[in-house]
Amino acid sequence: MTAKLIKGTEIREEILTEIEQEVKEIKEKHGVVPGLVTILVGENPASISYVTLKIKTAKRLGFKEVQDSRPADISEKELLDLIDKYNKDDSIHGILVQLPLPKHIDEKKVLNAIDPDKDVDGFHPVNVGRLMIGGDEVKFPPCTPAGIQELIVRSGVETKGAEVVVVGRSNIVGKPIAVMMMQKGRGANSTVTVVHTATKDLAYHCKRADILIVAAGVPGLVKPEWIKPGACVIDVGVNRVGEKPSKKDPNKMVPILRGDVDFEAAKEIAGWITPVPGGVGPMTITMLMKNTLMSLKYKLGIA
Repeated sequence: MTAKLIKGTEIREEILTEIEQEVKEIKEKHGVVPGLVTILVGENPASISYVTLKIKTAKRLGFKEVQDSRPADISEKELLDLIDKYNKDDSIHGILVQLPLPKHIDEKKVLNAIDPDKDVDGFHPVNVGRLMIGGDEVKFPPCTPAGIQELIVRSGVETKGAEVVVVGRSNIVGKPIAVMMMQKGRGANSTVTVVHTATKDLAYHCKRADILIVAAGVPGLVKPEWIKPGACVIDVGVNRVGEKPSKKDPNKMVPILRGDVDFEAAKEIAGWITPVPGGVGPMTITMLMKNTLMSLKYKLGIA
């Protein structure tokens, strides 16, 4: 039996529609909308593409969207002063500094300069601590892990008491999703195992998983025989493995993307599975928008 596809593109639309409606209601009742500033330093093509999509999404939802682009040679002090300006701006509820930054700027110092109550990426140490404590302390869960949890919940996968195995221990995905899945609450209450490059027998642990979350950045790492029949497989990997002609323009080459899981074989064993692309990817910006809306709601005292 072929696995049910967990389509991030469809679930994204559900959530964005909910956010858009809530923004309209808040505007009518309180006369304000969420404010999001995106700070882009330099002209990295991938960063520009990603920021452009964020801007488009924010505008669609009725946010106040500020795009603040700065040259690559901006000094660290100038960037820190810019962040301080937006920290003090009451019309801005979310501050996003697009990474990577030029080498002469300390990324850690920049991210730590953002007001934790405007840190909608969830990377500030204060928000990492809030996530660890769990419950009502959590304000802004990191966007990709939050998206993963929404995919699981909205697909009807039972998480209470489930064996969850997370492949990868990054600060952006692996560690936070492990913490989120073990907490008490919606889409959690799971028993969580984290495996990584030093784990002796990856296959053994993966085979135990009712929910297998793979975020290793290694194409095809997880083999079909590692998957428990009927398991939910969340593939976070987006690996560029080559190029092919575009369907729209045969003269243009587009990247060939592969996940960390052997999708074609795995879909015949799993109960649910995310495709690559079109699975986890569309959820990251969606959850960034949700965090920005939540920031405004915290400020208004209606969260």
